[in-house]
Amino acid sequence: MWVPSLDGRSPVRYLAIVEALADAIAAGDLRPGERLPTHRDLAWRLGLNVSTVTQAYREAARRHLVSGEVGRGTYVLAASREAALFGLRAVTAEDGAPIDLSTNVPAVDPEAADLAATLAAVAAEGRVDAALAYHSPALLRRAGIAGAAWLAARGLHLRPADVVPCAGAQAALTAVLVQLCAPGEPVLVEDLAFPGLKAAARWLRLPLHGVAMDGEGVLPEALDRAVRATGARVAVLVPNLQNPTGAVMGPARQAEVADVVRRHGLWLVEDDVYGALTGRPPLAALVPERGVLVTSLSKTVASGLRFALIAGACAPVRELAGQIHATSWPMAPLLAEVACRWIEDGTAARRLAWQRAEIAARHAQARRALPGLVAPESGPGAQPASPHLWLPRDGDADALAARCRAAGVEVVAGDLFAVTREAPQGLRLSLAAASSRAELAEALARLGHVLGGQNGSKESLSVSRSENTVPSS
Repeated sequence: MWVPSLDGRSPVRYLAIVEALADAIAAGDLRPGERLPTHRDLAWRLGLNVSTVTQAYREAARRHLVSGEVGRGTYVLAASREAALFGLRAVTAEDGAPIDLSTNVPAVDPEAADLAATLAAVAAEGRVDAALAYHSPALLRRAGIAGAAWLAARGLHLRPADVVPCAGAQAALTAVLVQLCAPGEPVLVEDLAFPGLKAAARWLRLPLHGVAMDGEGVLPEALDRAVRATGARVAVLVPNLQNPTGAVMGPARQAEVADVVRRHGLWLVEDDVYGALTGRPPLAALVPERGVLVTSLSKTVASGLRFALIAGACAPVRELAGQIHATSWPMAPLLAEVACRWIEDGTAARRLAWQRAEIAARHAQARRALPGLVAPESGPGAQPASPHLWLPRDGDADALAARCRAAGVEVVAGDLFAVTREAPQGLRLSLAAASSRAELAEALARLGHVLGGQNGSKESLSVSRSENTVPSS
């Protein structure tokens, strides 16, 4: 029976259990499918109340570490280390939990009342029953029209029929990979790839091949070599605010990558969930016949608004439009109604503008708190402010992340994103994850002592002139 030691962990006992559980899974001491002790047994062995263990298991389930089934027990989930990023840590001054800068979510405007106003309008119009029913053809057509309008603001002009609404970008990306790839087929990605892509590829049995990067994303010559070496037909790239590095492709780099795509007949799957924060056109616009765009409102407008889009004037998108049960049908009609209204009445654009301004302000905080570690806002190589900050590291990034955690701040080490053994080491900080600028200021102050931002040595932290630069080898 698994019985954790809670020594040296959070003083809040239920959080200490969750921390111990996450560490045991990461270390391989607990394996996917393994059954955990019952609430009562673990409480008795730890000398705690049953309600404390119940709260711990509930929090672990929210972080996608475990799954509880009535009558069967609680079991460890597969791919838990990556899934844990999607569960926000509880952060309060009272319980002493670490400040979370690990989860990539948009900043929250505490004064926003948009959802309440929209739901009140839906109720006043007598549309509540319709919003809670199955999708109507009219709602799905409306979602396609709204999605096309949202993309047009970025310079990607498509017919509504070329836009397939989905229940979140992860589901959309998975549907695209199923459509384009056979099991075992190689897929090219940046050599640091976001955990959701790695999890989807593992589930679909698609081997990922990392492509070297620099401060503007994948290197065209490295992409060309990778196609020749692997015979891959599909590349999944993040040209705008790449996760975790924040890299943004300039126009010249986009043109060079587009040329590689055309020459080799690649299918380009562009993950564009952060693209609206830059206002720059998607790379897929340069290769309309080979580009499939995946985007959503979750990173730019509201994290819980599970409204994503698969878009493109090409055969895979047309085929996915006919697979409604795998794409549009899982969308909650009420959320689709909210998303359509927000795009139509300008609420989404206003919330996006607020998000851009908030992220820029938080970057300014980071520049002041960690001088020399964060690139200036202007000058050579300056990029749009990213919600996530990449700090390259020479040495053991996992050990440095553990030191940050000990200082009271959760960050993510680069190993979680690495696709190849040669992938760069570093830390990712999600500036927007802090609940407020005041909480971010406290987190940055703590990190300054660990990273040497203002005082002390740099602790072997190697940072290039641009915060977005990733070594190419």
